[in-house]
Amino acid sequence: MLSSGSNSTSEGSSVMGFPDVIAAIAEDHRPSERAFFQRLRSLPASVASDPHMLGELYLIYQAAMHATRAAVYYLPHLDSPAMRKRKLQIFIDDDGLPGGDTHHYQLTRAFKNIGALCPIGDEDFGDADELVDHLDPATAKFVQLAKTLYARSLGPWCIVETMSDDWMRALADSLSVHFPSVPTEPYFADCFSQGVEERHAEEAIAVTQSVLERRPELLAQTIEDAKTMAAALDDVWVVMDQIVQATIAKHESALTR
Repeated sequence: MLSSGSNSTSEGSSVMGFPDVIAAIAEDHRPSERAFFQRLRSLPASVASDPHMLGELYLIYQAAMHATRAAVYYLPHLDSPAMRKRKLQIFIDDDGLPGGDTHHYQLTRAFKNIGALCPIGDEDFGDADELVDHLDPATAKFVQLAKTLYARSLGPWCIVETMSDDWMRALADSLSVHFPSVPTEPYFADCFSQGVEERHAEEAIAVTQSVLERRPELLAQTIEDAKTMAAALDDVWVVMDQIVQATIAKHESALTR
């Protein structure tokens, strides 16, 4: 039987390995390797510019991003003055951009500038329980999970921040094949030039590890919730791929009439 001192050492070692666990989960669920991004990149120009498809892709993507941005405001275990100060910088990077801008508004402009017919307005992205009425089941599940899991542990925040630079680059690369101006859109250009998502990932892991060092009993739930969030995000890319495939089929059917 291990002594209490050995148990403490074992817990400490597990906490020390937390960044590696998150990195492994991110690698297993790497967004850029999902079929959606390759299929979007390979589309014929006539399909890629379909305004309804672009609008549907916008709705799913914006809903998922909105859910995580909103959920960050409810992160647990970060109520000390020092932690609130660090959390505030994340808020500012998303919702406190110069001139009253936000990542949400930047993303809307980016899609409208390539011709997307956005199905709902910016201010319709509100509470998760209302937003899901506009969504497919998989994206609705992601939105609801973000609301629930972000408030329960820091694991979902860590995994989303860790993977976000990868999927943003994959999306920008895929769209830029058809719309060369996309990489210059502030939603992408500002994040990439300033390393915003990479900085958020480093901060999320550092903050979470600091919490876990004080409360190692949170480790298992933190990791489990990270895995759940990553798997739910996989399903969002599947939905977006299905939208692309349905649009391809629609265009091919029109050509044979």
